[in-house]
Amino acid sequence: MHWLGLVLLSASAIAFAQPEDEIRGILSDRIDRDHAIKGMVVATIDGDSRRRVVSHGDVHDDSLFEIGSVTKVFTALLLTDMVERGEVALDDPVEKYLPAGVRMPQRGRRPITLRDLAMHMSGLPRVPTNLSPKTLANPYVDYTPAKLYDFLRTYSLPRDPGAKWEYSNLGAGLLGHVLALRGGNDYGTLIRLRICGPLDMTSTAAVLPDYLKERAATGHNGAGQPVSNWNFDALAGAGALWSSADDLLNFLAANLGLKPSGLTPAMQAMRQARVSVGGGFGQEIGWQTLTSNGTELIWKDGGTFGFSSFIGFDPKARRGVVVLADGFSPVTDIGLHLLDGRNPLRKTTP
Repeated sequence: MHWLGLVLLSASAIAFAQPEDEIRGILSDRIDRDHAIKGMVVATIDGDSRRRVVSHGDVHDDSLFEIGSVTKVFTALLLTDMVERGEVALDDPVEKYLPAGVRMPQRGRRPITLRDLAMHMSGLPRVPTNLSPKTLANPYVDYTPAKLYDFLRTYSLPRDPGAKWEYSNLGAGLLGHVLALRGGNDYGTLIRLRICGPLDMTSTAAVLPDYLKERAATGHNGAGQPVSNWNFDALAGAGALWSSADDLLNFLAANLGLKPSGLTPAMQAMRQARVSVGGGFGQEIGWQTLTSNGTELIWKDGGTFGFSSFIGFDPKARRGVVVLADGFSPVTDIGLHLLDGRNPLRKTTP
């Protein structure tokens, strides 16, 4: 569900806002050479709020995609919005919002906090050790709250909370779960009411309603074969959302200050904490960062077994990029390249 695409920067800069034919060339090359992808959509926005959407292959400009771990940014925004509303605090213990009798694993002097989950500093593993899906094609569909609570009761942390960054789908999913409990509604409904509604994101959902299903792209595995979609139960906050290029541009526009929003304070709060991951990469609340040659990019990528995704923005240049693909192959390099041309595209095999 996550691609941490490490990139090397070349010496020469390439201007942003590549011509549309150059973007189409990138998409054509990736689809023709990387047979896991059948269709892609790239969308950009600049400081004048000008938008551009380019699609290629078997998808359309308004197609919907599983966005995988990009969901984690929405979960983190839900957290900081609840902080702004006074419903939770970043350094509240996670256990405070779990049902009575459910215990969090603990080591050292302090408990795992909501901030730890949002920044992958909890000490929890990438996935729960009791994740044993009935079908590997849909690995999270039957991971219930009961299984999650059993895991939490029995797991021993390998280190103190806050000691080290380690990417965790489990941690993000647990964060979404406890926020849903605190908010008194299911995860998808909270995202729709508190984030999608205010940002006019009418095509974003954890479970697609019937009227949106006809726009859903078909995912493909590494061999280019159609695969089933993912479904989530307890860990929806890790990767359950579907979205479109236009909706994600709305999200980026708000983060860039191009779209007035009551969520602006919560979005700004996401950027008030950071840990270094190494090699110029960092982790904020929900977002990942890349800093090199004086340029800072804020981004998040995602992947399920059938889709790949990227959203990112350059806060100084006030520009944003969305990349969505209907295949199991990372597109992080495309997103980072379109934000800053000094970031190279990975080589694909014919």
